[in-house]
Amino acid sequence: MKILVCISNVPDTTTKIAFTSDNKALNTAGVQFVINPYDEYALTRALELKEANAGTLTVLHVGEADAEPTIRKALAIGADDAIRINAKPTDGFFVAQQIAHHAKSADYDLILMGKESVDYNGFQVHGMVAELLGITAITPAIKLEVTGHAANLEREIEGGKEVITAELPLIVSCQQPMCEPRIPNMRGIMTARTKPLQILEPVSADVKTQYESFSLPEKKVGVKMIDAANAEELIRLLRNEAKVI
Repeated sequence: MKILVCISNVPDTTTKIAFTSDNKALNTAGVQFVINPYDEYALTRALELKEANAGTLTVLHVGEADAEPTIRKALAIGADDAIRINAKPTDGFFVAQQIAHHAKSADYDLILMGKESVDYNGFQVHGMVAELLGITAITPAIKLEVTGHAANLEREIEGGKEVITAELPLIVSCQQPMCEPRIPNMRGIMTARTKPLQILEPVSADVKTQYESFSLPEKKVGVKMIDAANAEELIRLLRNEAKVI
């Protein structure tokens, strides 16, 4: 089985976010970047499938050289080799085009990625890649098993869960509780230094979106306590000051 896992390089979820360049870009000063948490589920499940089916596992990232420590961590966790497409990931469609262009010539049986990245929360790249490749995408999955040339999956739906069987090749986006993410051990960290990391130049691709500015959420305000007998004041506040989120 030949597996590709697509990973994103995102700010650690404990990072205090600030913006620069007139609120047009993330201020990366002092920010620690990590593997996108949802991608860790994809990576770990891919490793389990690789071990069970004597397969190979490649990780792919669309990004610049500063993401290489994150890629090396994925290699330390257990991926066999890695590819970095040397381009700034400007938007979801651009990233999907880069992934699809590589995957067209590589004949992967299974392409896994997280359901979304925790920085932009787009929830769109997996579907775009599937459309560009003309193969099925199941999103998001909480269970994934592969038997022969078919995959059995489970995903959460409104009011319950859905069980799906799909033929390979297949794209799956992953979320918890698919597996327990792995932590690289010392042997993995040492061997990651010598594992292949191929740098590819991007193909010409469309950019469909452009961000005009970013802003932080409004700060939470204190709770107002209203006397139970003062229903008129409660109604006034709900009507004039309450915000629907």
